[in-house]
Amino acid sequence: MAEGNIGREEGEGLATRILTGYRPTGKLHLGHLHGNLLRMLELQEEAECFFFIADWHALTTDYQDPSRLRTFTEEMVLDWLAAGIDPDKAAIYRQSDLPEVAEFQLYLSMITPLGWLERVPSFKEQQEQLRGREIATHGFLGYPVLQAADILIVRAEGVPVGEDQLPHLELTREIVRRFNHLYGETFAEPQSLLSTAPRIPGTDGRKMSKSYGNQISLSDPPEEIRRKVLSMITDPARRTRRDPGDPGKCSVFELHRLYTGDRVEEIAEKCRTAGWGCVECKEVLAGRISDSLRAFRERRKELEARPGMAWQVLESGLRKVQPIAREVLGEVRRRMGMD
Repeated sequence: MAEGNIGREEGEGLATRILTGYRPTGKLHLGHLHGNLLRMLELQEEAECFFFIADWHALTTDYQDPSRLRTFTEEMVLDWLAAGIDPDKAAIYRQSDLPEVAEFQLYLSMITPLGWLERVPSFKEQQEQLRGREIATHGFLGYPVLQAADILIVRAEGVPVGEDQLPHLELTREIVRRFNHLYGETFAEPQSLLSTAPRIPGTDGRKMSKSYGNQISLSDPPEEIRRKVLSMITDPARRTRRDPGDPGKCSVFELHRLYTGDRVEEIAEKCRTAGWGCVECKEVLAGRISDSLRAFRERRKELEARPGMAWQVLESGLRKVQPIAREVLGEVRRRMGMD
């Protein structure tokens, strides 16, 4: 499978301590795989890594029904492990198990101007996307401060981000500069590990996302993958089997680039010349996706047969991260005169 390259800010060296987190919203899908998960597999071989389940962040938009967070957390840990995340190489923990983050966020919120939070682009974008849901809360507005606390509590040097997330990391850097100005040099500014991973289309042509219900999950059985791929939207110009199409206007072809690279030119030509129909094209793609995920499904099934495995991994990760968090919070208290 193709995977995104990791770019670094100009002039910056290799970050030796990396942090990234996922909101527990259900099983991982192809968008997660190509968006960040493949990078996580690379990074755990190169640096000291902290991978966390961001359950507090999930509450910023899903506070009305948090009953599934525990199940989703377990699902996500099992998906990480099945994909190859190694708890011996990376600290895997749950955000809410680390109370130091909450106290640190409180201190950072005291020095963060309201205007900084209101200008974060995703604040208004998410309000628009989630219109009809009551998310105009203190937690939703202040979640970038919680992100800053997540990053700084382990003194992370690098944070994997997409271009749309760069403003969030820049806000963390601004908070660092303000904290250092007020209380003395304490934190280094974290750097972005910029992803060039391709956009992964969902079954409806939009970006793959569980919130759109258009995802192909990594643990989907072959028949479910086939059903979803066959439902994908293609070039509207191909009304019949005989009509030629434009691969550049087809979300199915975007996935062919990732999963059928050895035949991608042949597939494009067959589309342009109506050499085959969309169903045939989709059948090939579904088979390739399913084959690529076979090892994941087998490993996932093995892990499911070990009750409590996910929670043992989280406990082990917490033992690794908590001493660091306590040391950092202790220094913050001393700097602020709160000890």
